[in-house]
Amino acid sequence: MLDWSDRHYRYFMRLITKQSQLYTEMITCGAILKGDRDYQLAFDECEHPLAIQLGGSNPLHLAECARIVEQYGYDEINLNIGCPSDRVQEGRFGACLMADATLVAECVAAMSHAVQIPITVKTRIGIDRQDDYPFLHNFIDTVAQTQCQHFIIHARKAWLSGLSPKENREVPPLNYPRVYQLKSDFPQLQISINGGIKTLDEASVHLERVDGVMIGREAYHNPYLLSQVDQRFYQNSTTSANRVEILELFYPYVEQKLKNGVRLNQITRHILGLFQGVPGARAWRRHLSESAHRPGVDCNVIRKAASFISE
Repeated sequence: MLDWSDRHYRYFMRLITKQSQLYTEMITCGAILKGDRDYQLAFDECEHPLAIQLGGSNPLHLAECARIVEQYGYDEINLNIGCPSDRVQEGRFGACLMADATLVAECVAAMSHAVQIPITVKTRIGIDRQDDYPFLHNFIDTVAQTQCQHFIIHARKAWLSGLSPKENREVPPLNYPRVYQLKSDFPQLQISINGGIKTLDEASVHLERVDGVMIGREAYHNPYLLSQVDQRFYQNSTTSANRVEILELFYPYVEQKLKNGVRLNQITRHILGLFQGVPGARAWRRHLSESAHRPGVDCNVIRKAASFISE
């Protein structure tokens, strides 16, 4: 599973891995019910399987959003109970909802009754001082009384005050054994693990204890990491495209988006890490960063940047 938001990045990653499930960023109910739905929800068909992460705490609003999302063709709806930002807390959704398992269960039940696609939950192992295992066990047990059968667990607790969202992704210590314990106590549930996972070897170790692995930041900074996922975990015998071949496949998408008014740097900022660890990667990143924002530029900026690579 791959957790990242931008649609340009998701399209790019689908050229690298065909079978990993992709997740959107969290989209609030208000943005869907009151905003530009096509802008918020549109995606390319190649992105399947694709899950949307919703943020909200009103069961009726979430149910309505779920119906809309299903009509757009998403494969899964994930309720985000992990984001700790101040803005999210003000709206009473995200990680603060861990303190009200009953309400989370009501939200999940409302969505499950409204649609046919799966409803899943992404959460932390705790919040603030409510961070012992019995608290987490009770939260999962309560929400699992609904039709939710898949929980994605970020193996860090969240501090709802005192830490920034970035710090909440890094400062609270990881506790993988706690997630393993959940799988042991709830063998009937699908438990996926998230947080600090940087290699496929690490993912393999986790998969000996849980059902799935979600990778976020590392896949963004080093996207080619996932080039072997299909072969290693999905028994796909197709040979992976190399980095240059991936770029060639990406150019038609870029050219189409440029014709539609998208600025080149809105796309290239998501591919800066493609050549991580390869000679010339710094020159690649520098050229894209210095040139892609200029008016009227096209794919030749990417081609020029790629010419600095000595792979």
